[in-house]
Order: sequence, then C-alpha cells, then structure tokens
Amino acid sequence: MGTLIGHVAPGFGFLLIGLWHLFNHTKNYVLNPSSYTSSQWFPSSKLRFLELYLIMAGTWASIAMELVIGPEKHQPFDSDGTIPSNHLHNFEHATISLSFFIYATFAIILDRLKPKAHHELLQLLAAFAFAQQFLLFRLHSSDHMGMEGQYHLLLQVIILVSLITTLLGITYPKSFIVSFIRSLSICFQGVWFAVMGFVLWTPGLIPKGCFMNLEEDHLVVRCKTDEYLDRARSLVNLQFSWLLAMFAVFAMVFYLVLLRMCPEKVEYWSVGMVDEDGSEDLESQKKSHSIIEESKSFVSMGKGSTAVEIER
Repeated sequence: MGTLIGHVAPGFGFLLIGLWHLFNHTKNYVLNPSSYTSSQWFPSSKLRFLELYLIMAGTWASIAMELVIGPEKHQPFDSDGTIPSNHLHNFEHATISLSFFIYATFAIILDRLKPKAHHELLQLLAAFAFAQQFLLFRLHSSDHMGMEGQYHLLLQVIILVSLITTLLGITYPKSFIVSFIRSLSICFQGVWFAVMGFVLWTPGLIPKGCFMNLEEDHLVVRCKTDEYLDRARSLVNLQFSWLLAMFAVFAMVFYLVLLRMCPEKVEYWSVGMVDEDGSEDLESQKKSHSIIEESKSFVSMGKGSTAVEIER
C-alpha cells in the first residue's frame, strides 16, 4: 500500500462500493420510507453476488500485491523465516484486506443458508472488518509522525465513523440516516485514500519545504524544518475540511436529486389495520372485509322482508 497505486486502487474500490450503497439505501428509502430496512450489501440485477465478488477479488489482489508481487524476493519473509521490520506494514495491510475478504465470503454463505439473525451477524462481521482496519492503522508499524501520519490520523476518524454506524445498524436496522452516513463514510474513505496517494507520491504535489526520502525500501515524505512540517500538517487538515464540506453538499444534492427521480409510493391502509411495526395485518383486513359483506347482506335481507310485510 505504500505506493501511489497502492492507495489509489483501494481508494477507488471503497468509493465504488460506497456510491453503490448510497444509491441503493437512498432509493429504497425514497420508494418505501415506512418499510425501509437497512442492508449490508445489495444484489445486482444480472449477478446477485457481484458486489461481494468484487470485494473478494479486490482484497485478494491486495494481499497478493503486499505479500508476493510487491517484495523484491516475491515473498515477505527473511532468510531465517521471520518477518523483517521493513515488511511489517505489508502484513498489516494484508491483514486489513483479509478482514474484508472474510466479511464478503461469509456474506455469501449467510445469504444462502439464511440462519437466524443472519442480518445481525453480517453487520457484526462488517464491524469486525472496520475495527481491524482502525486498529491496524492506529497501531501502524511505520513512522507516522510526519505528514503521512497526519493523513493516517484523519483516516482513522473516517474509519471510526464507518465502525460506529455499522454497530448502530445492528440496533437500528430501520434507520435510514445511519445507513446514509455509513455509505458516505465509505465514499469518504475512498476519496481520502486517493488524495493521500497522489499527494504523498507525486513530487509536484508535495508541500513546500518537504521532500521524498527513501527509508526501509519505501519512499516517505520528510520536511526540512519543524516549521515546514507544521505547515504541511495544516495543509492536510485544510484538505480534509474542504473535502468534508464537499461531501456535505454532495450528500444533500444526491438525496434531493434521487428524491425527484424516484417519487414515493403512496400506500393506503385501513384505519386500525396496521401493526406497531407498520406492517399490514392481512388477516384483519380479510375479517373486516367479510364483516362488511355480511352487514350488507343483512341490510338487504331486512329491506326485502320489510317490503313483503307491507305488501301483506
């Protein structure tokens, strides 16, 4: 992951999944706000598990890149079979990818078996993946005291939002705002990964007074003085704040546009025939219908008998 493509590629994956979730959550809520229920993944029209297959393929490619393709010897171990210090970050990144691979694999298994509480278990697996991601970035083996450290610190804030909203989704499965924020945070992760990759590994985008330095077989941004370092960190904070403002505007525009494109379905219910959870009681509807029909027939019989008596 410590390269330009190593940040942009997973960033694109997070952004793609986040936009897919954002679209489906918003569409489902706009069409059926009363019966909306959050979902952790969404089937496609032609291939049901396409989203999960893409996650599995992307994470598997990431693991291969970190442990096999990236290292010079095409394996991350030292001559004595131990993990060298310059490859610790490769194992950490691969472990994050493994967590999301486990989530996608069990999402398919749980969907096919459909055991009890499989929705809650899937949310828990997603929370496990985000928790793993947060902890490994928090306890990263690389030196994150400089400009790169500021990027990773703010990345942890975004991951924490994804983790918290995923856990809230277990308790509040019908909350649209929880799912909406989680989808936005996944999109934000993707954009922030891409920004980090471009700024830290493009010489022309490195802040003034800072430079790229080769350390432990990978390039790291260093600054000449503490003053330049403080300036670089402040620029990172500004980038984060501007992107956050852009995402706030994007979220509102996205929702309003989809609201206009997908008008709400109007549903009519008989008074007193709706359960507490908003679902229709079909048995009550049938009983009510039969009672009405019986009342009508009784009235008709009454009118008929009255007419006969008058003739008599």
